[in-house]
Amino acid sequence: MKEIISAQNPFVKKLLQLAEKSRVRKKEGLCVIEGLREVQLAIRGGYELQTILYQPELLSESVLQELLTTYHKPTEVIAIGKEVYAKLSYRSSTEGIIAVARTKSHNLEGFAADKEDLLLLVAEAPEKPGNIGALLRTADAAHIDGVIIANPKTDLYNPNIIRSSVGCVFTVPIAMGTTAEVLNFLQTKHINSYCAALTASKPYYEVSLKGRTAIVVGTEDEGLTDEWLQQSTQNIIIPMEGVIDSMNVSVAAAVLIFEAKKMRLTAKK
Repeated sequence: MKEIISAQNPFVKKLLQLAEKSRVRKKEGLCVIEGLREVQLAIRGGYELQTILYQPELLSESVLQELLTTYHKPTEVIAIGKEVYAKLSYRSSTEGIIAVARTKSHNLEGFAADKEDLLLLVAEAPEKPGNIGALLRTADAAHIDGVIIANPKTDLYNPNIIRSSVGCVFTVPIAMGTTAEVLNFLQTKHINSYCAALTASKPYYEVSLKGRTAIVVGTEDEGLTDEWLQQSTQNIIIPMEGVIDSMNVSVAAAVLIFEAKKMRLTAKK
């Protein structure tokens, strides 16, 4: 088995570039995944692992072999020294494993949207990796059919998104496109869009969120663009009863998504 003990190794330098620079990830079509759970979820999500690096004092041989058994494909495995792992890892509690995986395209064309009771989350121009990760965790928790990012501002394989989503970026179906493309996709597929807006006249609990539905949220500072607000099926508001006029975008998305889930469950009874 190959081993790297020097932090000055050219391959280590290449991995640092992949982790730190979006343009390198896009050019190479690769991303760096840190953490056992995250690597396991990448495997579950059908990602191709090009290389697995592990630190033998932190990750046991039995755990490594179990992981390789679940992957079912040949991949390069490299043992790395403590100094190398310390240089590559962002967190000290990631079990001594890092993987290099091939990224996916996330085009709207290949996005599955045929279910009768389809439930999607659309986020327009989210910028903060922490918010994107939280939105993906919410989508996973509610087990909705997918997330669409309109006018993406951040590389989906930014390590901070992988971390904040705790690997859900690999398992939640995700598509990306411009606002015009996403609107056209929803209209062509006959999916109703319910847009969260501070100026909306209808509280979310007065609107039926059953059927083929997309919950649409915007940025925390500016909200949704007029394109969305003028073409939505219905603009909805989460009434604020305190002194502030809005909440974190991922929290707002969670409120609306689980309300839609509750309506669907109630309808089945």
